[in-house]
Amino acid sequence: MRVLFVVTPGIGHLFPTVPLAWALRITGHEVLVATTGAAARAAAEAGLPVADVFPGRDFAALMSERFRSDPELVKLITRENTDLAAVVPMLADMSTRLTDGTTSTVEQWRPDVIVQSATEAAAFAAAGRFGIPLVRHGFGFLRAAGMGKLIVSHMTEVMRRLDVTAVPEYQAAIDVAPPSLVPAVEGWSMRYVPYNRGAVLTDDLVRTGPATGRPRVAVTLGTVATGLTGLGPVARLLSVADQVDAEFVVALGDADTSGLGPVPDNVRLAGWIPLDALLRTSTALVHHGGAGTTLGALVAGVPQLVLPSGSDRYLNAAAVRDGGAGLSAAEGDLDAELLTRLSEDGDLRRRAQEVRAEIAALPSPVEIAERVIDLVR
Repeated sequence: MRVLFVVTPGIGHLFPTVPLAWALRITGHEVLVATTGAAARAAAEAGLPVADVFPGRDFAALMSERFRSDPELVKLITRENTDLAAVVPMLADMSTRLTDGTTSTVEQWRPDVIVQSATEAAAFAAAGRFGIPLVRHGFGFLRAAGMGKLIVSHMTEVMRRLDVTAVPEYQAAIDVAPPSLVPAVEGWSMRYVPYNRGAVLTDDLVRTGPATGRPRVAVTLGTVATGLTGLGPVARLLSVADQVDAEFVVALGDADTSGLGPVPDNVRLAGWIPLDALLRTSTALVHHGGAGTTLGALVAGVPQLVLPSGSDRYLNAAAVRDGGAGLSAAEGDLDAELLTRLSEDGDLRRRAQEVRAEIAALPSPVEIAERVIDLVR
C-alpha cells in the first residue's frame, strides 16, 4: 500500500509523524511525505522520501513577512489562548499555499490512504477529488475534532477552483496524548515515540545520570518559540540558577545566546541535543510548552516546569499541571524556590512515572500502522 503523509511545514508537526511513517515502511508499505521548507528537510534527514509541495519558494520567509506585516497576528499566537479557532485564518492561508502542490502529488503518486497532520488542510481537496481515505494525526494535547472543516471553510476559492464540492470526512484519527491527561481520546490512542533527530552523543549523555552527582535539569525552548518570543525564560533562569543545587543543561539549538550575559558555573549552554537523550540523564525539564517537548518529558517520566509562550502551549501546560505531572508558571514567576521544588518534589515525580507507564502501555506505531492499512484492505 502507498501512504502519503501531508504535514504542516513545521518541525514540531513533522516529528510526531516519523515513527508511524517508519512503522509503515518496516512493515512493507511505501511512504511519501508531502510538505515544504524545514519540515521537508527534516523528513529527508529522517530517511523518508519527500515531495516538496511548495517548491522554489521560501515558506519560512513568507510566514516571517506575514508576521512582520501583521503585529496583531503575532500578539494572537503568543498570548494566552486556549481557543485556537482564532488562528484558523492563518492555518487556512498556510494550507491554501500547499493545496495545489499536494493535489498534484496525489494525482501523480496515487496513494491508497492519506495521513494528514492535525492543523493541516491541504489534503482535503485531493482526498475529495480522488476519493482517498483520510486519517488525522494528532501532535499533542490540542483537541482537533472539527478543526479541519473549520480551516477548509476559509479555503473556498481554492476548493472551488479544484472543483471540490464536498469536504471529505476523516475515516480515523490518531491521538498521541496520554488518555489520563485529556478530556476524551480522539480516535485511536497511539504510544508517543519521541523522534528528535540523531546526534553523536557526548560521554555525559551516554552515561546514566549527570557526572556531578547533582540533579540535572534540562532546559529548552524548542524550534519556534525563540524566534517569536526570544530567550527571556533562559535569561530569567540564569539570574537564579546559582541559588539552586542542580546542574542546568540549556539546549537552544541555533539560537543566538550572545546577549544573555554571565552564565553561572552550574549552567551549560548547549546547541542541538536530541531531547530524548538529554532527558534520559535528567531529573527534570524546564521548557516553553511545545507539544513534542511536553510529551517527551512524559515519555521519560521526568517532572516538568512549563513556561508557556503562545499557540497550543497553554493547553499543553494546563494538561501537565492539572494532571499532576508537572508545574506551570509565567516567566516572571520563575525563581529558585520553584526550580528546587521541580527537582525535589516526590509527588510530581511519582505522577510523571505513572504517565510514563500509561504511555508505554498504549498501542505502538506498528500496531496503528496495521489499522491504517486495514482501512483500505
